[in-house]
Amino acid sequence: MTLRLMTTTPVILCADDYAMTAGVSRGILELAWSRRLSATSALVTLDRWLEDAKSIARARDCIAVGLHIDLTLGIPLGPMPSLAPEGRFPRLKQILARTLTGRIDQKEIAAEVTRQLDRFEEHTGFPPDHIDGHQHVHALPGVRNGVLEALKRRFPSGGPLVRDPADSLAAIRSRGLAVGKSIVINLLSSGFGAGARTLGFAVNDSFAGTSPFKEGQPYGDELKAAFSAGGRQHLVMCHPGHVDPELSRLDPIVARRAEEYAAIAQAPDLPAKLWHPQRPADGPPVDWPKVWQHG
Repeated sequence: MTLRLMTTTPVILCADDYAMTAGVSRGILELAWSRRLSATSALVTLDRWLEDAKSIARARDCIAVGLHIDLTLGIPLGPMPSLAPEGRFPRLKQILARTLTGRIDQKEIAAEVTRQLDRFEEHTGFPPDHIDGHQHVHALPGVRNGVLEALKRRFPSGGPLVRDPADSLAAIRSRGLAVGKSIVINLLSSGFGAGARTLGFAVNDSFAGTSPFKEGQPYGDELKAAFSAGGRQHLVMCHPGHVDPELSRLDPIVARRAEEYAAIAQAPDLPAKLWHPQRPADGPPVDWPKVWQHG
């Protein structure tokens, strides 16, 4: 398969869900070593993180490594009597209902985000290069204040890139993928990026990668569309990986991960289109203002 990506500005291609399963982590690491990803976001709430953290830390010379804030999968790292009274995170639909009715304890959210930041740093030895959320939960109206409170307390002078999952309606329509779904994410994320910028954090200026997950639609076509209509700080999310038995228990996106892996692995011009960190594996976190100043 030949996939030609049309872009003149380096794109941040970020693989979500590192440490979800062994197969997902292995696939992301393989793509990282071949310079076919810019970044990955790690789930630290699952047991897999304890096994996979050191491996991704050793790949920091070719990939940015960030925290994938989790509030919808598995078990929180500490007590959350309001959000998770039975000791398990709610499903996305449940947390959406709570956010839209104002039934979220922001201090509880901030405490859990802080625990996840602590666990990330404990097992990698470095602070995260970027911050985002599993199922975009970090940007939800009833959650974001707690997230930003925790981030500002940890990084008073800014630091990590904070992902804004919103994009312009014109860009969403131009790409023509999952338009309705993208507009809903846009509405739920409205104002989040501006709030993060106000606190001094770097924020992407455009976002793509939302998928309709339709059978028969080649992922390569979606990836090509995702690279279009972007700004100077364009971020594209993806979900590559190898399928293993644990994956179907944890997530509805299963076979699709192998399709994304194959398309990303085979695109001949992809590495040249991507931004990559310029540092040794034990180097400092990414200095995003400096990256974009010279980008």
